[in-house]
Order: sequence, then structure tokens, then C-alpha cells
Amino acid sequence: MNTKLLLKTVFLIVLLLLLVLIGLYNRQSVAFVLPPLLTKSVQLPAALMYFVFFAVGLFAGTLLTAGGGRKGGSGAGKGSKSDR
Repeated sequence: MNTKLLLKTVFLIVLLLLLVLIGLYNRQSVAFVLPPLLTKSVQLPAALMYFVFFAVGLFAGTLLTAGGGRKGGSGAGKGSKSDR
């Protein structure tokens, strides 16, 4: 098994455990205010707000790191196994 994949999986499990613990112990409502985007404050439980921030960050990180093509740039067609 790939060690890098194993470490990433363990890291994700630890983050999800942290989300569960935050959900268990932070039930009070908090106000979220962001004047440029929201005209009035949003009242949500702290755990739900943390989960939303985590999901937005994870989605943004996935979009930024997603690969879109072949490695090697312009020389990708030279000497590849499919040409031989």
C-alpha cells in the first residue's frame, strides 16, 4: 500500500474525529457577520458553522490541487509507452 495515501487517510480520519468532537461540545449559537457579502448576521450552532467552514475549505483545496492534464507539458507525446 502507498504510504502517502495511508498518511492522508489517517489525517482525514483525525479531522473528521475533530468535527465530531466539536459537534458534541459546541451546541451554543454564534453570530456570523460578513458585511460585504451578508446584509444581516447569521445565527447558527458553532459546530454547524465549523463544519461549513471546513467543507468550504476542503472544496477550495480540492479545486486548487486538482490536476487537469498530463505530466510533462509539451513533451508528453515523445517516448511514451503508448507510442511504442
